[in-house]
Amino acid sequence: MKKLFLTITGLLFSCSVLAQSSLEVSVINKTNGQAAKRLTILLENESIGFQAEHKTNKQGKVNFNGLSTSGNYRVTAVENDTYYGLTASKIVFRSNANKSITLALSPKETQQLDEITVEASNSIARINTLDAEVSSELQEEELNNIPIEGRDVTNSLHRLPNVTKSTGFFPEAPNVTINGANSLYTSYLIDGMDNNERFLGGTRFRIPTGFTKNVTVLANNFSAEYGQTSNGLFNITTKSGGNEFSGQGYYESRPGPVIDASSPFAQTDLSGNAIKDGFQRHQFGLSLGGPIKKDNTFFYLNAEQTISIKDNLLNVPELGVNSTVRGQNNYSLLSGKIDHNWSNNLRTSLRLHKGYVGIERQGGGLNGGTTFPEAANEQRRDSFTAAMNTVYNGNGFTSETNYQYSTFDWIYIQPKTTDAPSVYVRDPQGRNIAILGESLGNFDIVERIHQVQQKFTFYKGDHTIKVGGGIIGSIHHDTRGGNGNGFYTVQLNNQQLNELKSKSLGKDLSYRDIPSDAEVLFNSVELHPNTFDGNQMIYSLYVEDLYSVTNRLNISLGLRYDYDNLSKAGARQGDFNNLAPRFNANYRLSKRSTLRAGYGLFYDRIPYAIYSDAIAGSSNAPDFKEQLRLLRDGGYLPKNTDIDRITSNGNASATETNVDYLEGSTSSNFANSDGYTFSNQKTILNPNGLDNPYAHHFSLGYQNQLREDILFYVDLIHKRGYNQFRLVDVNTPSPYEVDNPNADASDIRTQEEADASRRIPIKYDSEGNPYALSGTDTLRNVARRITMTQTGGESRYWAANVNLLKHRGNDRYSYRISYTLSSLRNNTEDINFEAEDANDFSDEWGPSINDRRHVLSALGTLYPLDGLAVTLTSLIQSGQPVNRIANAENYGGTSDLNGDGTSRAVQYTGKTDRAPGASRNDKRLPWSYTFDLSLKYSLSIMNAHDLAIRADVFNLLNTTNYSGYTSNATASNQVQVGLIDRDDFEYRNAAPPRQFQLSISYQF
Repeated sequence: MKKLFLTITGLLFSCSVLAQSSLEVSVINKTNGQAAKRLTILLENESIGFQAEHKTNKQGKVNFNGLSTSGNYRVTAVENDTYYGLTASKIVFRSNANKSITLALSPKETQQLDEITVEASNSIARINTLDAEVSSELQEEELNNIPIEGRDVTNSLHRLPNVTKSTGFFPEAPNVTINGANSLYTSYLIDGMDNNERFLGGTRFRIPTGFTKNVTVLANNFSAEYGQTSNGLFNITTKSGGNEFSGQGYYESRPGPVIDASSPFAQTDLSGNAIKDGFQRHQFGLSLGGPIKKDNTFFYLNAEQTISIKDNLLNVPELGVNSTVRGQNNYSLLSGKIDHNWSNNLRTSLRLHKGYVGIERQGGGLNGGTTFPEAANEQRRDSFTAAMNTVYNGNGFTSETNYQYSTFDWIYIQPKTTDAPSVYVRDPQGRNIAILGESLGNFDIVERIHQVQQKFTFYKGDHTIKVGGGIIGSIHHDTRGGNGNGFYTVQLNNQQLNELKSKSLGKDLSYRDIPSDAEVLFNSVELHPNTFDGNQMIYSLYVEDLYSVTNRLNISLGLRYDYDNLSKAGARQGDFNNLAPRFNANYRLSKRSTLRAGYGLFYDRIPYAIYSDAIAGSSNAPDFKEQLRLLRDGGYLPKNTDIDRITSNGNASATETNVDYLEGSTSSNFANSDGYTFSNQKTILNPNGLDNPYAHHFSLGYQNQLREDILFYVDLIHKRGYNQFRLVDVNTPSPYEVDNPNADASDIRTQEEADASRRIPIKYDSEGNPYALSGTDTLRNVARRITMTQTGGESRYWAANVNLLKHRGNDRYSYRISYTLSSLRNNTEDINFEAEDANDFSDEWGPSINDRRHVLSALGTLYPLDGLAVTLTSLIQSGQPVNRIANAENYGGTSDLNGDGTSRAVQYTGKTDRAPGASRNDKRLPWSYTFDLSLKYSLSIMNAHDLAIRADVFNLLNTTNYSGYTSNATASNQVQVGLIDRDDFEYRNAAPPRQFQLSISYQF
């Protein structure tokens, strides 16, 4: 595969840039709506020295293709003997977009004017006359006005229709969801090229606003050119240089608690990790663009640095320690782009990104903790992207060739102290008082990604035919496991504790300071701190025909095919039948309104984490393989299952007692061991393989251009999802459900009772040690639970979305108002979702964790004075669902009511025993109300150069919102204990209180 990539790379470098756009201009008679034929249309872009000219066809249409996203365009319908001229200016493009405008010309026999050319404004508020794509976008002017926390573009996405802030399943999960679906299944693109972290999902490089020209969400029924997501995608169009030099320098500050409102709840930083006391953020950056050679070669550079300061509290009275531990997060984002026009028909672009992200876990805790600085660690998310694109406009066709190389190093735990054991220290009463030594465990993800795309667009009469294909190959090196030097849990006696306290070591306490005669309760050793290598290859082909039936009707027919090699899993072949038809129709009812409808089939990629989790959690131990053979013989696995194909030499640990402190075993002592202990859970690859998840998209929409600067549109959306990911337990116990709300401890099933009912029963010897039997052979190294990924989940989404957009135009105000009424129900939520009882997913149907019924989003900008912009935004949402789980106090101290060993006090993905009588996600949190304000004053100095002073206020009214914000499921309010009513919720988190962000910038 490496040779293949090198060969392709060499070929592309010989002629290779970033994605093209196209424009369809429809010209009609203003009086009767008939097509204006054989009229000359001129397209110009002075910022890059571009000019092109075509004549309208019999339908009054003309297409300009392979256009650069640089600068602004102007379209002119040139006056002739029949019509007055008309110009539409300030036309901007997003990457990989087909844009349409309609020019209604005045015939000369009906209008006599001295001015023969009329200026027609252009804006985002313009109807789509091409297809049924459900999309919306934020252009540079809006991005510059709306309050965006930390200049992170992802913090603006929830302003778009069909997009809301999300509850994720780990702190760094993507912060928004499209149509309420799992945020990990969204696709992120930069200039039409992949920008996905391919282990789980989310953005690989977070582009700041300083390098963003446009951000677009494609929520439903998009072109066959896009694939590998049944959810939706975000595409960011980057800035380019032009014939004039321009740029910006800025400084931005989040002063923090000194002026922010207070809150009893922890908040999150830009990475999604929790923060509280002493937090402040400082950002500064510089961007510069301009010509290298006028009309031919242009550049744009952007560099931004973010420093976040945060304090934790290390509070251990038993050791006389009460100290503030200061930490720092650093984000360094570098971007560059070069565009070169070889001729009017051939251009090349090179785009580069480099990101350094360091998230310090300095020790202590938000409200006091026992992790000493020695056991501190850092999370790193470092990325690099180099993308090249070449566009050639030939006679009747356009060719686009893309190649991209990317790296992503996600070092989840970078220990401050290395080559040392991990140590937990307890006081004489058994309470944890110190975490020392090396940070426990490894979870390091290294990705190397190659992407190749080839696209052709052919123009044959009334047909525009797209044909293309691509390959994305990602090479993974995943390091997992515990500490191979040992994980000691020790308990001090009173004398040892007093002597240690008397040394007054404070926060400098080390694992070496623990007395050598301290009692070791146990030492857990990672046997296989392994690196698991693998790759994912996705091959794609598509064809699409945009047929202009008349000057009013466009029909688009497309077909896409994708193959994902991870679908093979533990089978002998993968999922080869992923054919996805697409259909769109757009009918222009009048010069200002359209009716559109669409259907499409959309497939998801398989997150690499599914494969990595399965091999890292598996085992080649003979006892475990024998357990799998017994399951196969019992019909619980397919008869043709190859045991060696579904297992691997995964992580394993051993626990030893009766050992002296720091004298225990290490992983080197177990170099040839597969482990020898019973496991609560092991994993296997699915012997049937995996079917790629897919969804049917249906849409019906209406658009009306109320004025040149006002657009009204409505979209009705329905999505039906199938083959969605979930986990099943191959060795499940028999069903046992506690439904009676009045149940008590006598009604639950113990773990021993559940184990006896498993497909391969788990037995216990006289000392309480678990085992299984194969005939008369005793199997010790087996697993209670054996999980594998299955693709059998489903979802149903319904939505009505109403939008009203007003571009500024010649007025002193602009606005965007969006209301969505929606419902999303599913029976699986995430790759780790499990059924509450015995793989019974029929009982899991309920609202999605990100389901909303009502979302009203509005933003408006007022320009009361020259240079002054006042932007107010609002986000009003109905409450998110709440899952009610069992209260352990009512059932003898356990919330595992069916005894299957999977209950968790706080869930990630819904797997826990619900409160008896409750159904999944059957309650709702209160509504949320958030208003943000931005004040920006720009002072023109030095020949119209702008010095801008700005203040952003988030949560202006300081409302306490318990839902509707980006949150981690383990810290959110969406899990509540017991049979409770809405007024009795225990709130563990809330949206941020009123916060301020101040900045000054100089733009030239």
